[in-house]
Amino acid sequence: MAYGLGYSGVEAQIPLYIFIFLVALGVDYNIFLSARIREEARHVGTQQGTLRGLGVTGGVITAAGIVLAGTFADLTRLPNVPVAEVGIAVALGVLLDTLLVRTVLVPAGLLAIGERVWWPSRAGRRTEPR
Repeated sequence: MAYGLGYSGVEAQIPLYIFIFLVALGVDYNIFLSARIREEARHVGTQQGTLRGLGVTGGVITAAGIVLAGTFADLTRLPNVPVAEVGIAVALGVLLDTLLVRTVLVPAGLLAIGERVWWPSRAGRRTEPR
């Protein structure tokens, strides 16, 4: 059995709680960022829209992620070990999601895919000529 920080094992439901928190928070950030990029892409194209959308929302997402990570990290102060485990894991996951996934990987994916990223709808088409 693995031991960490003087405690043995992890309760079976803890990974599920961590997964649910991180997926739910990641989806919220992704919707916020993608909606803004989509709005900008309608007017200036996907490449410039991605840069503008990230520029406008990047600071908000980063600030919210840091505050949220701090909130979950504060759970480590409780004497309940499973709650502390969730707090540590979610705080680290939120920081990773905020600082790497939403600021680097999502915009890079949009830029790599190009205009095809808006395929199911006509949202990527420009409404105004340049």
